[in-house]
Amino acid sequence: MRKQGIMFWIIVLLVAIGIFDSLFISHQIPWSSIIIPVAVVGIVFLLYKFPPRKYRKTQPKVKPSARTMAKVAAERKPARTEKRKAYPFQVIEGQKGKNDDDLPKYH
Repeated sequence: MRKQGIMFWIIVLLVAIGIFDSLFISHQIPWSSIIIPVAVVGIVFLLYKFPPRKYRKTQPKVKPSARTMAKVAAERKPARTEKRKAYPFQVIEGQKGKNDDDLPKYH
């Protein structure tokens, strides 16, 4: 996936260099043939970014019920946090009892 993205940007860069070279250095492309496509692309982009009001998608306004609002309010309340102990583990004494014979004689 990453290699495809790199290849895409390399191709875009080479196309941009070719257009720049043709317009300003070699003068192979006349300005009149560039103005119309650039204007069309610009207008399409502006219409896409800022569509007219009659084509905008509007979300219908729905008033949530009191039950739904109660659920949302309950989820938003932070859970009450209790103080945690400073140490994460605790030794629990077993039922066997301690035998001094079981202790190792050498450490």
